[in-house]
This record gives sequence, structure tokens and C-alpha cells, in this order.
Amino acid sequence: MTQISSIKIGKNFFCEMDRTALIRKYNVPGPRYTSYPTVPFWNTAPVTQIQWKRLVQQACMRAPEDGVSLYIHLPYCESLCTYCGCNTRITVNHAVELPYIKAVIAEWKMYVELLGHKPVIRELHLGGGTPTFFSPENLKYLIQTILDHSVTHPDHEFGFEGHPNNTRREHLQVLYDLGFRRVSFGIQDFDVRVQEIVNRIQPVAVVRECTETAREIGYTSVNYDLIYGLPLQTPASVTKTIEEVKKLRPDRIAFYSYAHVPWIKPGQRKFTELDLPEDEVKRSLYENGKRMFEKAGYIEIGMDHFALPDDALALAFKNFSMHRNFMGYTTTNTKLLIGLGASSISDAWGGFVQNLKKVEDYLAAVEQGIFPFYRGHILSEEDLMIREHILSLMCTFQTGWKTEDYLLRSDIIERLSDMVSDKLLVVDDEGVRILSEGLPFVRNACMAFDVKLWIEQKMGQLFSKTI
Repeated sequence: MTQISSIKIGKNFFCEMDRTALIRKYNVPGPRYTSYPTVPFWNTAPVTQIQWKRLVQQACMRAPEDGVSLYIHLPYCESLCTYCGCNTRITVNHAVELPYIKAVIAEWKMYVELLGHKPVIRELHLGGGTPTFFSPENLKYLIQTILDHSVTHPDHEFGFEGHPNNTRREHLQVLYDLGFRRVSFGIQDFDVRVQEIVNRIQPVAVVRECTETAREIGYTSVNYDLIYGLPLQTPASVTKTIEEVKKLRPDRIAFYSYAHVPWIKPGQRKFTELDLPEDEVKRSLYENGKRMFEKAGYIEIGMDHFALPDDALALAFKNFSMHRNFMGYTTTNTKLLIGLGASSISDAWGGFVQNLKKVEDYLAAVEQGIFPFYRGHILSEEDLMIREHILSLMCTFQTGWKTEDYLLRSDIIERLSDMVSDKLLVVDDEGVRILSEGLPFVRNACMAFDVKLWIEQKMGQLFSKTI
């Protein structure tokens, strides 16, 4: 018995040694691939108002019955969460709500006028910032006006992000009455020391009350956002957080890697790399979390996401219909995503644009009656082809070769050779398939297809690490 036990320990030891070596090897700066090309590699030539109008009209005509996806960015927060990488405006002055809402409505009306008919909304998501910074009355005014100038798809999905500390029953009820059935609460971590250093203090009892209230009202999907790799996190503290999460049993869990980019987000300078878990420890936080989620009945879907088996997103993953866009993983796949509000990104499949980031600049552009974007990218045929490969890898962990990619295929296969040797994925005449051991390295596999990334070679200046 002693000899057998020692052999098992030895195998586990070498397995951990191999995993540590792989983490060190592949933990390099890389994109998160909510789009391709990624924003830093968009064309330097500006997209014109005329080009964008044409792309929107073409996208809407491709499959009008599918409808459009609508993302509304509500940037205001009363305090800064120092880990945050989003475009936010910090203020306690709630007089900013109504002028901003009126600008968003005006922007939507510009799209309605461009299309010449009331668009069919298939998916609508409120993000931020903190959408629940806005009063329930103002959110009702915003959404009701949007819906008055559109048609709601019979299979629509409406969701919003809520901060547990200020999401009141009134918020949940008003949005539910308008057709919202999904809510996502930003939890991040329940450890008090971690909450203090990232300036996001919210007790378990507050989260429990929000969750129970949402379910009582009738919400069918509650998501929790958790982050691993935050400053002062330890294996014990993350385990304790997940134990609390399991008791509340959300329908979905997004378990993200913390992206440390203080050169982009100065708020992250409140702490340093010395406060962060080392690479191997950080990855162990995810692996332990994954084991705990799966033991609790969740299944892994896409990258960094888990869901209960009967959740709509889990079912979409199983039948290969899950999609990924600037809102993350979704169950719908429309050809047009319209982003409203400061910094929002719109996707007409053949091109992207991003709205002005500064609220005052955004308001001024809308006031002038022009689409308020400041940069964009028109996708080439090569871009579209690579985009489909990367999207497939991110959503299904596999992709098939296409006739038109033969000129790029040898370079892609060469860049994937190390991952093949390390038994992380399989490459054959059919395509690329990521193995279970390779799931932590999905982003690395996508990078092999990313032609623009390899041409520019600027990963360290632009992106957080992949693991």
C-alpha cells in the first residue's frame, strides 16, 4: 500500500510540474478576442459616416427576421472599483442621468431613421459603468422609449448588469415589466481584504437579497461575475468565496482572469504586481474554482464561463449555436450589433465603429446629429475568414479549414506546432480541435490565427497576459 501511494504522489507531482511549465510557457500578453481584428489593430484610415451607414443597412438586410442586438453603455459609477478596465465616469451627481439618456435615445432614433423602419430587437443589454446608478424611473423612460421605436422579437433576450449595493427591488421590477429576464451581478470576491484593496465592498447578505428578490420577481437567469488573480487573493480566500457562491446557486458564472493593465487604467496603480498572485498560483485559483463549479453541477462553456445544464447558454453551447460578440457569450447571433452611448462598439459584421469615449464629446456629436464614433475598421475578406476561425475556437473549441485559407494555413499550423507537441490541441486535414488539457490556452490558439498580431508584434504593449 505504501509503495502504491508513493507512486500516485509521484505522478501527481510530475503532472503539477508539467502544468507549471506550460503556464510559464504560454502565459504571454494576448487579446481576449471579443472581436477580430482586435481594437488595437483596426485600420488607421477612418471609417466615414457614409461607409458606416452603408454597412448598417447591408447588415440589417442580410437576415432581417433575426433582428438586431442592442448594447447600451451607461458609464456612471459613484465610486471607482480599482480593478475595473471599463470606460467609466465617477460622480455622485445624479443630475447627469437625464441628459445622457436623452442623448442615447437621440442616437437610437438616428439608427431608426437610417434603416427606414422600426428595427426588430432580438437582444438588449445594459452595461457600464453601473446601470443601476440610474433611477428606476429614468431606466424605464430610456427602455420604454427605445421599445416605442422598435419591434420586440418574440424570442428576445433582455439583460442588465447590476451592482448589488444599489440594485433595488424597484430596479428589478421596472426592468422585468419591460421584458428583462436576465441579470448579472458583479461579485468579484467576497473576501474583505480583497474587497477593500479593489474598493468593492459588498457583503454576502446584500448579494443574497438581490438574488432572492430577482428570482421572486421572476428573473429566469442570474449570473455572477467573479475574478481570479485579484490583489491579495489566496487559494483559501477564493475557495471560501466559491463556497458562498455555491450556496446562492446562480444560473451562470463568469470566472474571469484579472487583467492588470495599469498603463491603460491608472486606478490599478493602487496596488502593484507584488500584491498579485504569481502566475502558477493564479492559474491554480481557476483550476480549483473549475473543479468546485463542476462538482456543484455546473458545466464549462466557452472560455471562463460556467452554467447549470438547463440554462439557455449551456444548451446553446451543447448544440453549437453559442455566439460571442462585444457583449460576451450570447445565445443569439444577429448580423448587426448596435452600441449606444459613450465608448460603445457597434458591429455590422463587415465593419466596426467605436463611439467617442468622453461623455461630453459623445453628447456634442449626438447634438450635431452625426453618428458619434471616432474610430472603426472595415473588414477585408481575410479579416472575415480569420474572424470566423477565432469565433469558432472561442465558442466551440474547434474550427474547420476553409478552401480560401490555404495561403495562411501553413503559417498557422507552424505557430500551433508547440501546442500540438504539448498535447494541448490536435491539427489535422479537417481543422483544429482543442483538447481538454488545452482549454486554459484557448487565447493562445486564437493568437496563431491572428495575422495582424504577428505582423505588428506589439502584444506586451497592449494586452494583459493570457492566463
